[in-house]
Amino acid sequence: MSRRRTWLLAASLGNLLFLYAPVAVLIVFSFNASRLSATWQGFTLQWYRVLAEDEALLAAVQNSLLVGLASTVIATVLGVCAAVALERCPFRGQRVVEGVLLLPLVIPEVMLGVALMLFFVSIQLPLSLVTVTIGHAAFNVPIVVVIVRARLRKLDPALEEAARDLGASAWQAFRCVTLPLLMPAILGATLLAFTISLDDFIVTFFTAGPGATTLPLKVYSMVKSTVTPEINALSAILVLVSMALVGASLVLQRKPVRA
Repeated sequence: MSRRRTWLLAASLGNLLFLYAPVAVLIVFSFNASRLSATWQGFTLQWYRVLAEDEALLAAVQNSLLVGLASTVIATVLGVCAAVALERCPFRGQRVVEGVLLLPLVIPEVMLGVALMLFFVSIQLPLSLVTVTIGHAAFNVPIVVVIVRARLRKLDPALEEAARDLGASAWQAFRCVTLPLLMPAILGATLLAFTISLDDFIVTFFTAGPGATTLPLKVYSMVKSTVTPEINALSAILVLVSMALVGASLVLQRKPVRA
C-alpha cells in the first residue's frame, strides 16, 4: 500500500508539473527585462507599466468585463430558474429538455460558435458585443444549471414544506428558505460563468463584429506578430485572475448545506 501511495503521489505531482510548469515559466518571463522572451536579462516591471498605458488593450479589457458581467447575469437568472423547474417540477419530456439544455457542454465549441454566427446572420442581427453576450450566455446557462441543481438535490424539501405549513406562500418559502440555502452554489456558479466568459476565445471569435474586440481576441492579434514580454505579462494576469475566480467558486460550492 505504501508503494502504491508513493506511485500515486508521484504521478499526481508529475501531472501538476506537466500542467503548470509552462504557466510558471510564462509568469517568470513576464518580469524579463529583455525584449526577447527566450533570453533572461534581469528583473523588471516595465511590461506591466506598458500594459497599463495601452489604450487599445484597456478598451478590450472593458469589453471583456462588460460581456462577462452581462452574460453572467443572464446565465445566472435563467440557469437558476431552469434548475429549480427541472428539480422541483417534473414534467413529461423532461429528459429531452435536459439533454437539449446540456448540449452546449457536449458539442465542440467551434460548432457552437459557427451555429451562433449563422443564427445571428439569418435573423439579420449585426455582430457586436450584444451577439457576443448572447453567445456567452448560451454556454454558461448549462453550467449554472448543473451546479445549482446539484446543490438543490442536497436540500431537504421538508424545509420548504414546513414554511408553507406555517403560512408562507410558494414565493415566500422559496425566497426565505430555499434561496439562502442555494446562495453558495449560485455565487460559485456565477464566478465560474464569469471566468469562462472572460477567457473564451472561440465563440467570441465567431460572434464578434467590428468594435467588439475582447481581451482574448486582443491577445490573439498580438501573438500573431510575435511573443513579447508584454504578452507574457498580460497572460500572467489572466491566468492568476482565472485561477483566483475558479478557486473562489470551488470554495463556495463546497460550503456545507445548513438549515
